[in-house]
Amino acid sequence: MKQQDWSVRMADATLARWPALPPAWSHEYGVLFKALMAVARSTGTTRYADYVQQHVDAVVDQRGHIRGYEREHYSLDELNSGRLLFELFDRTGQSHYLNAAATLRLQLDTHPRTRSGGFWHKAKYPNQMFLDGIYMGAPFYAEYAIRKGDAAALDDAVSQVLMPRANQRDDETGLYFHGWDESREQFWANPQTGCSASFWNRATGWYAMAIVDVLELLPSNYPRRQALIDLLGDLMKALLGVQDEKTRLWWQVLDQGPREGNYLEASGSCMIIYALAKGARLRYLQDEAFHVAAHRAMDGAVRHLVTSEGSMASIRDVCKTAGLGDTPRRDGSFDYYISEPRVADDYKGVAAFMLAADEVEQLARDWAVAPV
Repeated sequence: MKQQDWSVRMADATLARWPALPPAWSHEYGVLFKALMAVARSTGTTRYADYVQQHVDAVVDQRGHIRGYEREHYSLDELNSGRLLFELFDRTGQSHYLNAAATLRLQLDTHPRTRSGGFWHKAKYPNQMFLDGIYMGAPFYAEYAIRKGDAAALDDAVSQVLMPRANQRDDETGLYFHGWDESREQFWANPQTGCSASFWNRATGWYAMAIVDVLELLPSNYPRRQALIDLLGDLMKALLGVQDEKTRLWWQVLDQGPREGNYLEASGSCMIIYALAKGARLRYLQDEAFHVAAHRAMDGAVRHLVTSEGSMASIRDVCKTAGLGDTPRRDGSFDYYISEPRVADDYKGVAAFMLAADEVEQLARDWAVAPV
């Protein structure tokens, strides 16, 4: 099976595995459906987009009301699926999708912020920013701003993406801590820096995807576009520095290598591959080493994380969930991250693999770079 087939194989397996998902408005559905829409665009296969539209229509009515969405939670996670609304409007011309997007956008007018201007991850996490929240909120915010011609909102969205550079980057490794508490009051926060204790793979993957997705939206003459390009390059160099030499994948706790209990985690690895490949394809990462790295890492994902029987592709070693706070166990330590359950065919892992495969395939076509 050629590498170019894997995005389609996983998309087909997704529709076969989950022919009808329970109606929900969730960030996990958001990234899964975003991946299917990407494969639909690349291949011209309308049934993937039909599947997404069917599931979104189950929770978004003709008035633009979103079943299950509650603004008062002030959760950035709730915004991620909003990106689908733009694609569905472009596909159908039906205005209720934009009405629903406007409902989500209103949340950001009153969403609580840190003193330095960053959105809290959720109302129940005061003064806290998580890397995952940048992906959940900033690309939606940026696209809404661009479509409305709102320059101030676009600047604010870009500021959200840049903010972890000042607060969560480790100067020694160039890696980013999962969470930051501006108040330094959380039990998991370093009392001097406010950062959590570890470099969690998937949090970094979400952040890397946010950078390239917002970059793709920006006009070529946008003043801080180069700042995001530099941010992406710096992060990718740091990640290549902790890549597993044998598989070319990334560990659950990025800088701890084959320490007992650590493992090569699928979803974060594929998110990083996506950002590498997209950054190379769109020429944000111009060094050929990044092109080669994306192909090698994709090959590693196929060889070490994916199995297939007939038409069913499956991905293993996905961290089911992880976070900070709520319970003393979620303390951001190495022991905590490796203790969370590993599962197969989690929505996030399936989606990240599809996104990565699609981008590597596009990179190979656009740049005529063969896997190494």
